[in-house]
This record gives sequence, C-alpha cells and structure tokens, in this order.
Amino acid sequence: MKAWLLQRMTDWLNQELDEPAGWPMCDFERLCFEIRPADVLLVEGRTRIGRVIQTVTRSIWTHSALYLGRVDDVSNPHSRELLLQYLPDACQHQPLVLEAVLGQGVIVTPLQAYEGYHLRICRPRGLAVSDIQQVISYAIARLGMGYDMRQMFDLARLMLPFALLPRRWHSSLFAHDAGSEVRTVCSTLIAEAFTSVQFPILPELDGDLTEMRIRPRNARLFTPRDFDYSPYFDIIKYPYFPSTEAHPYQHMPWQLPES
Repeated sequence: MKAWLLQRMTDWLNQELDEPAGWPMCDFERLCFEIRPADVLLVEGRTRIGRVIQTVTRSIWTHSALYLGRVDDVSNPHSRELLLQYLPDACQHQPLVLEAVLGQGVIVTPLQAYEGYHLRICRPRGLAVSDIQQVISYAIARLGMGYDMRQMFDLARLMLPFALLPRRWHSSLFAHDAGSEVRTVCSTLIAEAFTSVQFPILPELDGDLTEMRIRPRNARLFTPRDFDYSPYFDIIKYPYFPSTEAHPYQHMPWQLPES
C-alpha cells in the first residue's frame, strides 16, 4: 500500500501541466553542437513538481543535468564501463546527460529528450581537462542511487495551504535563508561533483581581502538557479532566431503595430 501511494504521488508530481511551446526559446540543434562535457544544462520544466520548484526558488529553472558527452568522451575505463551498464544499446552513440529524477533516481538520459524545452548552458569557467573527467566520473559513480523521498513529501506539502498545516509539519526545506537544509536533489548531485575537484559554485567567504578563507557550501543548499547565478560559470544561450548575420536582431520577423 505504501509503495502504491508513493508511486501515485510521484506520477502526480511528474505530470506535465503545460503543452510544449509552439516555437522553442532556444536553438536546440546549435546547443547540441556547442555543449561540452561537464557543462550544466538548466531546464525550464512543465510538471507540477517544476511549478513548485519555481515557486520555492523564485526562478524559472526547475531542473539541472550534467552533460557527459558520448560514451567515448568518458576517459576513465571504469566509469565508461559503469555508464554502459545503465545505458540502453540504442543510446550508446548519443550525447548524454546525467540527472536525478523524482521517481527514478540518478539516471542517464539522451540529450535529445530535452528538445523543445527552454534550456541554458552553464559552463564552469577554466575547469581543467583532468578535472572535467573527474567531475564526470564522480557523477557516473552515483548512477542507480535513489531519489530523496523525504523531499517529495516536502514538495507535496507545499501544494497545500501553508497556513492550514500544523507548525510541526512545516518543513525547513522551504526556508529562503542560508541555513535551510535541503534544496533539489538534481542540483545537489552536480554540486557534489564539482566540489570533489574544489571548483567553486557559491562558496562561503570569511575574513577580509588580506586574509581570505573559502569554505564550500553545503551541497544540499543548491538549486538549479545557483549555477545561473554563480560568477564561476559562463552563461551560454542559443536563441532561436538566425545567428549567421552580423546583426541578427535586425533580421528578426517582427510584427509591428500599424501606425
């Protein structure tokens, strides 16, 4: 009975509420050509759980995934072998992302699955090639891990009128202060991967300019928007309009009001 209820709740939270936009916000083909291993892919989702995350984080980004490249781009033989164990034969030559998904846990997904979504690339600035592979290997080693089910219950609680809940049911998950404990599992996984090579996202700073000390932030505090906000990631956008001209905005098909 418990498993049945968990599955029903998961299906309800993962249900898409919006139809795909008639015209995508980004050029998916160009994004596929330009994306690089260890880039963070931000996704504007259309599910119930996505709506909740947007409300909680005050951002359009509801999900984050780590781009792995193709199987042959993974240089560590053990990581490559592990990746193949979780990958259907039909996907072995496709560009891949690794993500944590409610109801599925940590999985690997073809990048093609996000065609038609509003996407953004966050690229870790200056990340060494050896560290790129270490970040990827760290994430691949987590394949098969489960999703944090407590977070699912916390998200479901937010769907109820907050003021009507007993105080003991109020969860610290939704506190916006720096001391709150849990954010989104997808971002936690990626934050931990970058922390494994001491790459900063939003580190905590102590001291002054003459004696600065840096501490990594708790990985459970991160949300997808933090990769967008971080000064250590370059933001790369591929808007869906002609980009071959020197001044592409001058050639957009504007429909202007008649004077």
